[in-house]
Amino acid sequence: MLRRVSRSIGVLYLLSALPAAFSIVYMPAAFVVAGDAAATARKITDAELVYRIGILSGLVSQIVWVFLVVALYDLLKGVNKRHATLMLASALIIVPIGFVDMLVQVAPLILLSGSDFLSVFSKPQLDALTLGSLALRGNGVLIASAFWGLWLFPFGMLVISSGFFPKILGVLLIVAGSAYLVGSFSGHPAVLCGGRAIDDRLAPREGRTGAATGGASVALAGNSRRPIAELATTRSGGAWPETLRNIGGMV
Repeated sequence: MLRRVSRSIGVLYLLSALPAAFSIVYMPAAFVVAGDAAATARKITDAELVYRIGILSGLVSQIVWVFLVVALYDLLKGVNKRHATLMLASALIIVPIGFVDMLVQVAPLILLSGSDFLSVFSKPQLDALTLGSLALRGNGVLIASAFWGLWLFPFGMLVISSGFFPKILGVLLIVAGSAYLVGSFSGHPAVLCGGRAIDDRLAPREGRTGAATGGASVALAGNSRRPIAELATTRSGGAWPETLRNIGGMV
């Protein structure tokens, strides 16, 4: 019974994490040109279908995420109901933040649609608004990342206390939660509102993806929501949630 439930949770985790990785990791790298609003707008119009798929993938991830955390709650509420409720609440807060972020992602499609009511704006203005809306979305991801970290604390405590899973998995979940919190509060979203990246480390780069720290099997407990976006090493050698930093520093 436990094995079947764990496998179901693992499947739900993959169904949530894979489209989320496409939306959070691939989309900024593929469409955002740091400091160049015109190039960013051009990339979106040239690959509008892919951009729309990115929005859809985020929607799918959020919906599956709800079923995942409810399944985890049902599995672990017998261990400690208070901790399970805290885990459920902090995990579900991520969903409305994600929906708002997806709504912001739709803004470039409207701004670049060429509709008559937009004729009062010049092309550079529309391009700037497009890049600005993506920057707003990136800062929303930084806010959400705080909750990606918070829900892992009660989850990790439940895993440690459950006896179902190796205690080291719970420890790794708590460590991953701490990493998310550090990444969220180190993103400095308030200063990421100029017309360019603060430095070139904030621009998406090929070959510099995050490495998961809580890399235990998802069939055990679902691990963390965004394994691809957990820790990476910057050029200075420090451990960092690089993907989140990239998204937050899109402009």
